[in-house]
Amino acid sequence: MTRSFAGRASAFVAAVAAAAMLLTGCAASQSVAAGTGGDPVAGGTLRFAVLDAPANLDPHSGGSYPESLITSNITDKLVYQDPDSGALEPWLATSWDVNEDLTQFTFHLRDGVTFTDGTPLTADVVKENFDLLGFGNKELGIVPVSAYWNGYVGTEVLDPATLRVTLDKSSAGFLQGLSMYFAGILGHSTLQLNKEQRALPQNIVATGPFVVTEHVYQEKTVLTKRQGYNWAPEGRGHDGEAYLDTVEIVVIPEASVRTGALRSGEVDAVLDVGTTDEAPLRAEGYQIVPQLIPGRDIAFDFKTDVFPTNDRAVREAVKLGWSRDALAKTVLTDSYKPSSSVVSERVPGYKDFSADLVEDQAKAKQILEAAGWKEGSDGIRQNAEGKKLTLNLLGINNLVINKPAFELIQQDLRDIGVDLQLQVLPIPDYTAASKIQGKWNIQVFNTSRSDVAVLEQTYSPLFTNGANIAPDSPIRQQAIDTFRAVNETLDPAARAAAAATAQDFVLNQEILTVPVYNPAQVTAANPKVHNVDYEAQSRNVFYDTWIEQG
Repeated sequence: MTRSFAGRASAFVAAVAAAAMLLTGCAASQSVAAGTGGDPVAGGTLRFAVLDAPANLDPHSGGSYPESLITSNITDKLVYQDPDSGALEPWLATSWDVNEDLTQFTFHLRDGVTFTDGTPLTADVVKENFDLLGFGNKELGIVPVSAYWNGYVGTEVLDPATLRVTLDKSSAGFLQGLSMYFAGILGHSTLQLNKEQRALPQNIVATGPFVVTEHVYQEKTVLTKRQGYNWAPEGRGHDGEAYLDTVEIVVIPEASVRTGALRSGEVDAVLDVGTTDEAPLRAEGYQIVPQLIPGRDIAFDFKTDVFPTNDRAVREAVKLGWSRDALAKTVLTDSYKPSSSVVSERVPGYKDFSADLVEDQAKAKQILEAAGWKEGSDGIRQNAEGKKLTLNLLGINNLVINKPAFELIQQDLRDIGVDLQLQVLPIPDYTAASKIQGKWNIQVFNTSRSDVAVLEQTYSPLFTNGANIAPDSPIRQQAIDTFRAVNETLDPAARAAAAATAQDFVLNQEILTVPVYNPAQVTAANPKVHNVDYEAQSRNVFYDTWIEQG
C-alpha cells in the first residue's frame, strides 16, 4: 500500500505544516520578506557582500554558506520546503507516492522543464543525479552524500517522467532531504565530469532561475538571470523569470568593511552583519532581515573517545559551567537565540530543554570534585595523575557570533577550573584541522536541516558519529536505536515523541553535546531592495528580489 502526495492541499503537506506549528509552539521562522511594498520592477543588478569566498561551485558537494547560497539560486529540487511553515511542496516533482515502511518513493516529474543547455528534465537524468548522490563515483572522484543518502539501494526509471527510489531502511526525512541545497538536479553533461571539472562555472548545467556567468575566487561571483525560466514552486512569490538581471556576490571578509560598503553605496546588501552594526544600521533606515537557521544549533560536540571528555562528569560540568543570560546580553542580538535544545525551534519536533540548560557553577564544581578533579595552584583542575583539565576546541569563524560566544564560555569555565583552549579558524583551515585524530575534545559547528532526521545524521554511530561513540561503547546500540526512531514514522505525534527522546539522550542522559546558540543569517539591505528573502535552510534566494531603478 502506498500513500500519494500531490499539490499544496495534500494531507501530507497539511500534516507537516500543522506539525511544524504544533511542535515548535511558536512561529516557524523569523524571516521577513523585507521591503515588500510596491509593484515589482524587473531589471537591475544587486550587489551583495558576503564574509567567505565560495571555493567549490559544484552544487552536489559545495557545503559552506556562500557555496550553498549560490547553489540555492542556480539549481532546482524535486521538493520545495516552505521556509515559514516547514511544509513540503511540489517543485520539479509534481507529486509523489510513499510506501508504508518509508523505503520507496515514487516521483512524477513536471513537464516542460529544461536545463541551461536546452536538454529536457527526464527521469533518466534524475536517476543519474540520485545514483551519484547515493553511490558516488570513484573514477570521477565523487563521494556519496552519505549522511542524507544512507541506505540508498537505487532508482528505477518507470517511464520518461516517473522514477522510484528504493532505500534499505525507513527514512522519514528523505523527502525533506530532497529539498536541500545539495540535492539540486544537474544536467547529464555536468554529471559526466570529474570532481574538479564539474565545479567550474562554465560546466554547471542546471535548471535554476540564475546561472553563474563569472567567478573570481576570493573576489566575486556573478549570477545572471536565466531567460525563459518558468517552473518556480507555488510557495515562491511569483511565476516566470527572476526580476533581477544579475546578482554580483562580492567577498568582503571584515564586518566593518562590509558595513562601510553598504553605507557608501558600493553594495546594496550585506550578509553576516556585525552584531554591533545591527542597531545603528536599522536606525539609519537600512533593513535588517534575520532568519534563524534550522537544524542543529551551534553546539559543543564532545569527543567521548578522547581524554578528558571521555569523562561524563567533565561533560556535565561544561554544560552547567557557563551563563546563557550573559551570552544573550553581551554577545547575541535579537536576531539570534540562546539554545534551548540541540535543534532549532524552527525544526518540527523541537522540544524546549531550556530548564536543563542553565548555569550552576556550584553544582559543576561539586561534580568535578566528586569525579576526582581537584583545583590546582593555577586554578585549573587536575586528576589524581596530575593531568590538567584542558579541553581543546575546534571551531569555525564563518559566523560573526562564534568567536565572541566561545570566548565568553572560555572565561566562565575557567571559574570552575576548566581550561578551554580555542582554535577558531577559517573554513579551509578548520577542514584540515578536523582531520587530526585524537586532538580535539570539542568540535563546534551547526548543521542546517529543517528536519529532526538531523539528529540521526549527526550523532548516530552509523552516520557521522559526531560524539565518536566507540564500537565497544556500552551506549552504542542504544544510541543507534534512539536516533533511528526519528526516521521510522511520518506520524507527527509519534515522530515528536521519538525526537524528544533523542534530544534528551543527547542533552541529559549521555551529554554528547552542549548547544550554545541558534545561529541566524542576518542581511542588511538598502531600502531600495525589495523581497530580501531566504529558503528553508536560511540561504539567501534572489528569485523574488527586486531593486528600485534610478
